[in-house]
Amino acid sequence: MQENLDFPDLLRLIDERSTAFRTAVASAPDLGVRVPTCPEWTLFDLAQHLGEGRRAWAATIDAGPDASAKAPAPQGDAAAPREREALLGWLAESTQLMLDALREAGPDRGCWAWWGNSQSPQTCGAVARHQLHEIAVHTYDAQLAVGAPESLPEEVALDGVEEFIFTLCTTTEAWPYEPAVIEYHAAEGRSWRNWLSGDGARAARLPAPATPAATATEEVPGATDASIEGSASELVLAFYGRIPLDSLKLDDSRGVFDQFVAWEPEQ
Repeated sequence: MQENLDFPDLLRLIDERSTAFRTAVASAPDLGVRVPTCPEWTLFDLAQHLGEGRRAWAATIDAGPDASAKAPAPQGDAAAPREREALLGWLAESTQLMLDALREAGPDRGCWAWWGNSQSPQTCGAVARHQLHEIAVHTYDAQLAVGAPESLPEEVALDGVEEFIFTLCTTTEAWPYEPAVIEYHAAEGRSWRNWLSGDGARAARLPAPATPAATATEEVPGATDASIEGSASELVLAFYGRIPLDSLKLDDSRGVFDQFVAWEPEQ
């Protein structure tokens, strides 16, 4: 079974995706172009959101494991400049502040995170993982705005599918419908499963088809009520509403997936 990305790889890929975001901003005809996947925003608005968010997460990580809420960006932090070259420098500094905070803290230190009821831990490693995928999706947004969208890199996308499922598709809150099972299949050969019941929603990565049996920490496959299939990049982009779900291969005779998408348990 392939392991998750380790902490140095997460930091490396955060830097790479952030660089790709800045490349898209640098290539735009102007910063006022609209972002089709965030229709209320211009490219400048998206850049401002990304930079301010990374500064706030840097402050949250610096606040340590006893923080009870996400920290705001520090007072006196430079506002996003509207001149392009200055904006690119501000974005790079925003990323570096967060990367420095993560490196200083290390992957195992506790950190406030909004996903307390999910299977994802509240650690700096889990924060780094989620930050990678938020940045990756917003990089796709920026590329789309300038007319040059690219699929998410495979290693980012595969990790992104799992991170989304474990963070946003698991909870201890009771599933309000009949028990159900949903599977997710990436064309690259990895699959995951959600179990939905009165005990909540839990998830696991399924054993690769070539492995003879599941280990004690993996669930043995059984009957499913719904499944969705596509490339890992397509799955991530569909999860985040960047492409329509019906553009993927969806099998859902009971309508379970629609119920799951509409469900809003507390995190």
